[in-house]
Amino acid sequence: MEEADIPVNITNDLERKIADAFLIFDHHGSKVVDVREIGTILRFLGCVPSENEINEIISATEFEDSNGTVHLAKFLPHVHQLLLERRMEPAAPEKLLKAFQMLDSEGKGFIPRDYLTKMMMEEGEPFSQDELDEMMAIAVDSQTNKIPYELYINQLMVE
Repeated sequence: MEEADIPVNITNDLERKIADAFLIFDHHGSKVVDVREIGTILRFLGCVPSENEINEIISATEFEDSNGTVHLAKFLPHVHQLLLERRMEPAAPEKLLKAFQMLDSEGKGFIPRDYLTKMMMEEGEPFSQDELDEMMAIAVDSQTNKIPYELYINQLMVE
């Protein structure tokens, strides 16, 4: 059976949302995407996966002989379950605020760009340069070159 012929049963709105996001990245209409698109699809769905979580999803959904591709029939039930379990959700605003306040030891209400850049690249799971550039474009006050984090968190919540 060809991969394109594998049936995909969609039974609810969440499954439809997952399938729609997946199919945006299916450039050949075959219900198959390159594994390198999995992180992008998850982020498109509003998830905030770590690289480890992305790799786990790829391992669980990639066909063994697929040459680096994932079929919707395997991706859909796996990601549906993860979303039902509320995995990979963005941090709550309160949690973000506490994290920023921990970095702002003097309680000034802002963090210097250079300091946050260093932390984001060296601590925990490092950001890619593209991710960092995207964040800084929104977070940094261009006149002071600092991040007024309460304003930044509010901007995140509006988007």
